[in-house]
This record gives sequence, structure tokens and C-alpha cells, in this order.
Amino acid sequence: MMCEEITKLIPQREPIRMVDKLMDVDGDVAQTVLTVRPDNYFIDEDGLLAEPGLIEHIAQSASAFAGHKALEAGATTPPVGYIGEVKKFHCYRRPYVGDELRTKIIMGAEVDGVTIISGETSVGDEVVADTQMKIFIRQNR
Repeated sequence: MMCEEITKLIPQREPIRMVDKLMDVDGDVAQTVLTVRPDNYFIDEDGLLAEPGLIEHIAQSASAFAGHKALEAGATTPPVGYIGEVKKFHCYRRPYVGDELRTKIIMGAEVDGVTIISGETSVGDEVVADTQMKIFIRQNR
């Protein structure tokens, strides 16, 4: 999927957009990419991506996955998602400007519009963060 097409999958826009590309979807698993740029909204004064930026990136990765599924099912606009709960968030290293984040999202069960997801973000072969989230996804009609 091309970078320009990500705006078809998620409602977020600059300066808060935290996904560049949806790279792959296979069943309940998806892969996304984000290159950390110096103008990223979540860059701290120390020049590193702040932990809330990692959480937002994982949530938007899940949103891109949900958007892809919704458009495949015939929706004309991406669904809007809200983080309901973040569980077991681990930040092993904060990413640098220029790092390419690759995130794997695994969609779990959905009950009454709430989906449990697992996300793992890596830079190269190094896992930099992982978490589980409950996300509420409001489907547009």
C-alpha cells in the first residue's frame, strides 16, 4: 500500500498521523511502517519519540487494519477508533529520529464494538515496544 493511500484507511491527519504505510494483511495479522521524522508531534525535548507516541502509533496501526477490513467490506470511509484501555505496555527503547518502526498488529475477539489487539513495534530486529489494547471501533455507514 502506498503512503498516500493511508489516508483512505485512517481518519488521522497531519500533524498527528502516526502510520506511513499498511504493508501487509494476512487474516488477523497486519504490518505497518512509520519513519520517525524530526517534526513528529511526539518527539520529546531529548530528540527521541515519547512513549505516548509509541502507544498512538500502535493504536493507529490497528486503525489502519480496521480501515482496510472496513473498505474491503464495502465501507466508503474509514471507521473511527478510540483507545479504551492500554494493558501491559512495555517500552524497551525509545526510537530515534530516522528510525523505521515496523509494527505487527494481531486482532483478537470483538465484542460489542470493542476489539482486543496486541501490538509489537520493532526497529530492525530489535523490539522497542509491545502492548495489548482494548479499542472501540465505530463503523461508519
